[in-house]
Amino acid sequence: MQWVEISMQWVEISGQRVEISGQRVEIGGRQTGAARQRLECVRLPSSHARSGAPSIVFLHEGLGSVSMWRDFPQRVADATGCEAVVYSRQGYGRSDPLTAPRSVRYLHDEALIVLPALLERLRIERPILLGHSDGASIALIYAASVPRALNGLIALAPHVMVEDISVASIAQARVSYETTDMRRRLSRHHADADSVFWSWNRIWLDPAFREWNIESCLPHILCPILAMQGEDDEYGSMEQIERIARQARDVDVVKLADCRHSPHKDQPDAALAAIETFVRRLLDE
Repeated sequence: MQWVEISMQWVEISGQRVEISGQRVEIGGRQTGAARQRLECVRLPSSHARSGAPSIVFLHEGLGSVSMWRDFPQRVADATGCEAVVYSRQGYGRSDPLTAPRSVRYLHDEALIVLPALLERLRIERPILLGHSDGASIALIYAASVPRALNGLIALAPHVMVEDISVASIAQARVSYETTDMRRRLSRHHADADSVFWSWNRIWLDPAFREWNIESCLPHILCPILAMQGEDDEYGSMEQIERIARQARDVDVVKLADCRHSPHKDQPDAALAAIETFVRRLLDE
């Protein structure tokens, strides 16, 4: 396990343009004081490393962490020949705790401020981003903001808008957290399971979040996208990946039967095969 300390600027983002120079972030000419985060991170070399292959950076779901990916990042690394880089965002896993409630813009903050600082700190250039759920949304926002910075993007069960099915399932998750062993199970992967759960649950159920939508980002994404979703996804309909396919430039769509919100857990072999094919296409072009 590696600890990565990054410096960044916390600002309220009203647009998509973010310019980073060293440790300074400038948005519309305004600057703010620096903040620091200590994030847990692992770098997993491939057992069949391919010379010159990009890193694949994993971005976890809204309740995820490094450990919740289980062995999937290593399997992806071994199958593709790419290094896997896996980290826990602030407030998750063993990374630094949150210092304030999440805002409606929290996914934009992660994509436009934290992720660029992390990639710079790790000296990773033109990676492939592999995001699940919230992590996939972060990857899409980042790809739109820095169009030529990626080799490719893999989106597992992404959110590009808030649907009734999403809100209903997240409301049901609150009941499960309060009445089942869900808290105990999350505690295996997080230093503060209550903070992880409630910060995610409250912002998604906030009425202001119903207007959240990142479809305007999609036409600006230049890199190839693999968009994958389970046909039984309880947190989103197939309209999520279909909107990506309609509005982004280069999209491979994979719909998995007998699969809910986590393709890498519900159908790991099928998900891995699709990822391997996609990455081979990127590297052979």
